[in-house]
Amino acid sequence: MPVDPADLRASAARLQPELTALRRALHQEPEIGMELPRTQARLLAALDGLPLEVTLGRRLSSVTAVLRGARPGPVVLLRADLDALPVQEATELPYASAVPGAMHACGHDLHTAALVGAVRLLAERRAELAGSVVFMFQPGEEGGGGAGIMIEEGVLTAAGEPPVAAYALHVAAAVLPLGLVATRPGPIMASSDTLSITVRGRGGHGSSPHYALDPIPVACEAVLALQTMATRRFDVQDPVVLTVGSFHAGTAENVIPDQAVLGATVRAFSPEARERALTEAATVVGGIAAAHGLSAEVEHREGYPVTVNHAAETAFAIRTAGRLLGTERLVEMPRPVTGSEDFGMVAERVPSAYLMVGACPPDRDPAKAPYNHAPQAAFDDSVLGDAAALLAALALDRLDQQAAGATSPGAA
Repeated sequence: MPVDPADLRASAARLQPELTALRRALHQEPEIGMELPRTQARLLAALDGLPLEVTLGRRLSSVTAVLRGARPGPVVLLRADLDALPVQEATELPYASAVPGAMHACGHDLHTAALVGAVRLLAERRAELAGSVVFMFQPGEEGGGGAGIMIEEGVLTAAGEPPVAAYALHVAAAVLPLGLVATRPGPIMASSDTLSITVRGRGGHGSSPHYALDPIPVACEAVLALQTMATRRFDVQDPVVLTVGSFHAGTAENVIPDQAVLGATVRAFSPEARERALTEAATVVGGIAAAHGLSAEVEHREGYPVTVNHAAETAFAIRTAGRLLGTERLVEMPRPVTGSEDFGMVAERVPSAYLMVGACPPDRDPAKAPYNHAPQAAFDDSVLGDAAALLAALALDRLDQQAAGATSPGAA
């Protein structure tokens, strides 16, 4: 039988105080990157005593936990990211980060606490589970690609067979009002890649540029040409965002340097646009350098793929959220987010749905509040119970539907 929304939300409300305490403890001790020993220890303590099969990461401080239901069935995966950002917190909250230069500015502390809540809710309902749930607690989302490492280390086969579906939530400190849930089918988060561009010339005296090959104006021309490429070579319905965020050249005002080095981020919403943007960027920069008698090297560092929501899983997630929380709390996103997420690595392999949850404090205007990654970003703890209930409901209903003989999450 499908989950009773009132019963699940009531159970989640009872967990709210301990989830809030866990979130605030994590917030005070943020850790960055792949190695999160204090976070891992606190997480293991929160899971202690539950009927779980727990595996720790070898190359990172990940935690994979498997809950096996009382009845046989397939596998569903639920994921939370654990890592913080290299940001100096400026919220002045009583539980603000006690670690200089580190902050949970993207809400991963809420994700972790909410998934712990889902573990507890599902463990209480183990007799109702027709299958298994894998809980993926992942370090290294903020640029480290921890999801890829966890996949290499076997998270997708932790329960013995691959998941039939995967779900994840992300809180928003602004834009989305408190308590609303937003998602969309298709691309929901952009890919992200990095370009390192070196324009090589010949140094000389600033008074005599004709004796040198000045890389600075050529690099400047390349910056502008890359912007034109992004807006003129790509369909506005399948856009590319290319931002040059760093430009380094020269040591003195009267010295022409040998080289100029640019750093750029490239975002796209389809694999095809992503691949073509990287190829054409190298062609544009190389052509401009050659036209001026210089050379250019373009190094591409692969980042995260596009996070694509599976249409049927997204429709299922929307129905589940509407039944649990009320349809008035659902919002369809008109367009994807230009930020990126390594949950896309999971979604490439497993039909998935990724949802946004508004966590803007009620005393702030969502349209003006500091957004995720800002030193002033703040998230309201009151969403934790509903977020935990939503994750649990997605697993319960998905496994129940599979057990009922549905061939897809959209089947009756």
